Amino acid sequence: MADDGLVIVGAGLAGAKAAEAARSSGWEGAIRLVGAEAHLPYERPPLSKGVLSGHDRPTVAAVHESGFYVTNEIDLLIGAAAEALDLQARTVTLTGGRRLTFAKLVLATGSTPRRLPVPGMDLDGVFTLRTLDDSLALREELRAGRRVCVVGASWIGTEVAAAARERGCDVVMVDPLATPLERVLGAEVGGYFAVLHADHSVDLRMGTGLEAIEGSDRVSGVRLDDGEVVDADVVVVGVGVVADIALAEEAGLETASGVLVDSHLRTSHPDVYAAGDIAEAEHPVLGRRVRVEHWANALNQGRTAGTNAAGGSKVYDRIPYFFSDQYDAGMEYSGWPVPYDDVVFRGDPSDGEFVAFYLAGGLVVGGINVNVWDVNEAVQALIRSRTAVDTAVLADPDTDPKAWLPAG
Repeated sequence: MADDGLVIVGAGLAGAKAAEAARSSGWEGAIRLVGAEAHLPYERPPLSKGVLSGHDRPTVAAVHESGFYVTNEIDLLIGAAAEALDLQARTVTLTGGRRLTFAKLVLATGSTPRRLPVPGMDLDGVFTLRTLDDSLALREELRAGRRVCVVGASWIGTEVAAAARERGCDVVMVDPLATPLERVLGAEVGGYFAVLHADHSVDLRMGTGLEAIEGSDRVSGVRLDDGEVVDADVVVVGVGVVADIALAEEAGLETASGVLVDSHLRTSHPDVYAAGDIAEAEHPVLGRRVRVEHWANALNQGRTAGTNAAGGSKVYDRIPYFFSDQYDAGMEYSGWPVPYDDVVFRGDPSDGEFVAFYLAGGLVVGGINVNVWDVNEAVQALIRSRTAVDTAVLADPDTDPKAWLPAG
C-alpha cells in the first residue's frame, strides 16, 4: 500500500492541472495522478477540431510535455482505472487490486457520452466522440464522398459536421429542435448556425427525431421519426454527456447531476475535492449551483482544486466560458444564459460578425461573440456587475466595449 499523499482520480485536463497546481502551491508529499486511458493527459477541444479535421497532430492536445511529470515528481498512473473509493479507510482501489491511500483526494473523473435508446447504436460505423482514440478512429472514417449523419446539433455535433465537410464528406445533421445549438444559445443565435452550416452544404433536418440506425453488421443509414430512411456510411451521435459520478456516489459523497461542491470545490468530505465535468459547484457570482462541461472550466477548476487540496483557500468564481471554431467562424461564449428573456445583437448575424447579449430582467447573463475579438472580458464584466444596462448602448456598433458597463 502506498504512503499517504495527494491522489487525483482522472488524468484529463482537470486532473493534470490539479497536480500541477498542488505541486506549485507547496504540496511536498507524493502526488499520484490516476487515469483509465493509456495516453498522457490531454485536452479535448482539438479532438473535434484540428485533430479530427487532420490539420493537427494528436500531440497538439497534450496538457504537458512528458518530462513535466518526472520533473515535478508526479507519479502518473495511466491505464489504471479507479474502481472503488473508501472514504473511511482513505483508499482508492485501482483495476488489478492496487490500493492508494490518501491524505487529500481530488476527483476529476469527467463524463461519458450519452447513448441513444434506439436500435443500431452498436453497429460498426456508429461513433460518439469523447476520447483521443475516438477522434483518430473517426478521422479515418471521414473520407471524401462518404455519407455522414450527425445526430444532435450540439457543440460536438456541429464541430464534427464542419470537420466532415472539410474532409469532403456529404453531411446530414438531425436534431429534434428547430435550430442547431438551440438548447444552449436559443433560437435567435441558433439561426445563425443553421445558415452557416447550410451555406457549407450540410443537409439540415431540424425538428426531426431519430427512430433507428439501420444496417446488419455495418451502418447503412438512419430512420427518422417521419419514416424516411437516410443513407449513411458513418453515424456520429452527439447528444450530450453524463457526469461520471459512480465512484463518488458509491463512496457516499453528496451528489445530484454531479458531485456537490462548495465555492472552494470541496465535497461533503473535508479532504476530498472535485473539478471539471463532475463538479456541481456553488457559484458566488451566478448565485446558483452550476455544472459546466467545457475546457476552460476543467482548466481553471483543476487549478483551484489542486491549490486548495495543498492547503489554499481559493474561491472558484470564474464565469463559464467556452469557444468553438466551425469553418471560417470563430466564437467565444461567456455566461449561464438560461433562463433569459431577451437577446440584443451588436452587428448583423447575416454579415458573419456580431455580438449577442442574453438578458434576464434587464441584466446581462451571457454573451457570444462571433468573429469579433477582444470583447470577451467586457462581456464577462457585464455579467459580474449584475447591473441594469442600456440596450441601445449594447447594440450600437460604434460604442467602445469598455463603455458597455455603466459608469459608477
